Amino acid sequence: MKALFKTTLLSALGAMARFTAVTYSSCNNDKCKAIVCAFGGTCNDGVCTCPTGYEGPQCEKVMRDKFLGVYQVLEKGTLSETAQYTVSVEPGTEISDLRIKNFRNIFIEEVTGYVRSDSIFIPEQIVDERWEVQGMGVIQADKYYGNNGRLVLRYRVRDLDLSETAPADDFGLQSGEPSIWNKTP
Repeated sequence: MKALFKTTLLSALGAMARFTAVTYSSCNNDKCKAIVCAFGGTCNDGVCTCPTGYEGPQCEKVMRDKFLGVYQVLEKGTLSETAQYTVSVEPGTEISDLRIKNFRNIFIEEVTGYVRSDSIFIPEQIVDERWEVQGMGVIQADKYYGNNGRLVLRYRVRDLDLSETAPADDFGLQSGEPSIWNKTP
């Protein structure tokens, strides 16, 4: 009787130990249990996968926000002289979209673009029914604004009033030097 009781007790204790170990290890393997991903992000193996337009460990940052602001531009195109002027980068209608006001210091309408990670893309577009524009740029670190202070933009502009085959004024997209945009305080 003592032997049967002892065997039953040891079996029960062994079963409880296995159940506790399985429960404990399965709780520890759920790496997403304590993670909340913002803006519809999903957690996979402890890491948030963010929807388009969001970034950060928990998708808590709007990607385009680092591009927003006023910039002092310094540039020289392949057809134009050195110019210095101010542009404003503002949010567009969609979460990844941007509007650039006073682009090239001559456009009346806004130039539109979108953001992916640390890059801005300006798809080919006609501005003011005269200018064909396209380009791309990357954001770089700067001594005052850290990782969000300088934008190096490579683009080209063609004056359609001259002709559709007229040479483009290039700012580092295919030739020439890129346009440097420094964020102002």
